Amino acid sequence: MKYEWKKEAKNLYLPISKPHVITIPKFKFFMIEGKGDPNTSEEFSEAIGALYSLSYTLKMLPKKGLLPEGYFDYTVFPLEGVWDLPEGTKEFDKMDKSSLIYNIMIRQPDFVTDELAGNIYNTVKVKKPNALLDKVKFSSIEDGMCVQMLHIGKFDDEAKSFALMDEYCVENNLKRKAKSHREIYISDFRKTNPDKLKTVLRYQVEEID
Repeated sequence: MKYEWKKEAKNLYLPISKPHVITIPKFKFFMIEGKGDPNTSEEFSEAIGALYSLSYTLKMLPKKGLLPEGYFDYTVFPLEGVWDLPEGTKEFDKMDKSSLIYNIMIRQPDFVTDELAGNIYNTVKVKKPNALLDKVKFSSIEDGMCVQMLHIGKFDDEAKSFALMDEYCVENNLKRKAKSHREIYISDFRKTNPDKLKTVLRYQVEEID
């Protein structure tokens, strides 16, 4: 049976459009760190290409006659990004986007080991060369307790949703742990009307003593 994240993990990838608390377990990712405006940065686009090359090469292994231990059929997970602010900057919506710091990533199934990830990296480096492959890391991240919601609309309108999330935190005795936040891109932003984009917004929180 094929694992489809849109059906099996709606709480993570298709949550309600209102702020709520969720606990995120540890997941494995291929990831690339960088800096710049995602709307204009060529490196950002190349980084996305590198991550998808790795992810689809892994998924298609059975068609190459290779079946890693524990392999199961699945839908490739969506692109995600952890966005942070430069030192001294207070708010995302009042900054030069070219200064944005990002760590974009694609989640990988639990059966992927460090050795398997390394083999995939070597395969892609030969068959689909990309200068940014040298920046790729394979690692696990556990976000823990977070506040999240589904944002529908333009990326530039996300501040409205973050305001709702901040208000929810105040009402529920929570505080944000860091300025950084995670975005999960459910829609293909190259093909979707900006007003209809679906993006999961999430940031880490802790309870106020």
